[in-house]
Amino acid sequence: MATSRRGFLQRLCAAPLAAIPCAQLVQPLSFLEKDDLQSRLAVDPLRPQFHLLPAKNWMNDPNGPIFWKGTYHMFFQYNPNAAVWGDMHWAHSVSPDMIHWKHLSVALAPSPGWADADGCFTGSAVDDRGTATILYTGVKTVAPQFATLRDGTHNFREVQCLATSGDPQLRTWSKWKTPVIEPPPEALLTGFRDPFLWRDRDLWFLGVASGLRKQGGQVLLYRSKDLRQWEYLHPLASGKWSEKENINPVDSGEMWECPDFFRLASKHVLLYSTAGKVIWETGELDPKELVFHPQRSGVLDHGAYYAQKTQLDAEGNRILWGWIPEQRPEAEFSAAGWAGCMALPRVLSLSTDNDLEMRVAAAVESLRKKQFRPVTWLASSREPGRALREVQIEGLAGELSWTCKSLPFAVQIVDDSGPWWSMKIATAGSSLSMSVNEKSLEIAGPIRPPLRFNLFLDASVAEFFCNQMHVLTSRIYRKSDGVLRVKISDPDLQSLEVLEVWQLRPISRDRLTT
Repeated sequence: MATSRRGFLQRLCAAPLAAIPCAQLVQPLSFLEKDDLQSRLAVDPLRPQFHLLPAKNWMNDPNGPIFWKGTYHMFFQYNPNAAVWGDMHWAHSVSPDMIHWKHLSVALAPSPGWADADGCFTGSAVDDRGTATILYTGVKTVAPQFATLRDGTHNFREVQCLATSGDPQLRTWSKWKTPVIEPPPEALLTGFRDPFLWRDRDLWFLGVASGLRKQGGQVLLYRSKDLRQWEYLHPLASGKWSEKENINPVDSGEMWECPDFFRLASKHVLLYSTAGKVIWETGELDPKELVFHPQRSGVLDHGAYYAQKTQLDAEGNRILWGWIPEQRPEAEFSAAGWAGCMALPRVLSLSTDNDLEMRVAAAVESLRKKQFRPVTWLASSREPGRALREVQIEGLAGELSWTCKSLPFAVQIVDDSGPWWSMKIATAGSSLSMSVNEKSLEIAGPIRPPLRFNLFLDASVAEFFCNQMHVLTSRIYRKSDGVLRVKISDPDLQSLEVLEVWQLRPISRDRLTT
């Protein structure tokens, strides 16, 4: 079925480009064959129940999230043919609240023979005076000397492409007749992809992820009046490479991926992914020179998190999205039939020191099914251990929130076979030393208790927050043995001010396989 549908799509996209609605007749993801794969995915205990993920196969970067006519639209990198990277399309899902999702048809697909013949890579969606418009990177295999993406496996030429939709539900898209931005003629260029946009009065500004060999990652800045004719200005921001050469320049910091840039409170924020990490920087945008000057920086998430993207919600809050990749061998996730999911939506803000803060959007509270007793009562109980045993999370779907007033402190989430997830935190001079699932972090001080923690457990995903600033997303590939319980030693129980636990409900009956 997948092979025949792919052939149908290729024939459709062979039409003249001026009239390509490349996804208009693509069959929706809900039209999956009722085969063994779908049945297995619907009951796979490692497949998340309230995180957004594709009905099957591979996903990576969030693309073009936008609130459009009362609905949240999320597009994401998607391989319709296998649970491994390749053949990048834009999948499309919609939600009333950024939590409860429904799959729609594929939105963008490669057009054989055109500039995106080998993939519709990451991009952004904007409202262009009432017209929904996507800017994305199209890639096509070329001779090495003409490629902008050379990673040891692929030789792709990357260009920026445009598509528009007149459909109120954004189901169908038409591509502009030619790419709107070609890569600069720079021999040291290490990449040219992942555009983002912002508007200032009558001008559009667009940043493209790039970099220079043996120098560092960059964001190249362009401007336009109509999103189609673009003028190159200069680098908006530049970085330094690790001075360790690598075939893939992203791994050495010679290339930045998935940049995003926006105003937040009184500062501007730059986000970018490189060397397996997402970096945040806050600072000032020179209004005349249009150059970003960072003042503070940090790591957005210390765990399984990459390719971040932001949007504004219905209330004007800046919402952060990110891809949670697999951390098991490719042979395992390929055989499982699915790979990757989207992190929960995070609301961004700035601390008094202009560090980036984030908290999971309040809409996640709609998943709460049952609340266990707060541990303000437990800490004063004569039998705190007995009270703690009443906390039982079923189906690997739970939310925990706790505050501790002194350190050190440790907590475990366990099942009948032992620890499922664990955290230890202690002072280390003026800093904090924290271990989450055996991954150690040093948090620069001064940071003093009380400390607030939030944890979201969903099958093989655990998103953990400390003080809404230090975040670590984990992958846990073990089937549960019974319900999950909270394990805290008696001395550490005395450090607790609050512990609240919620049983969470899934967003679909079949783990979002339709």
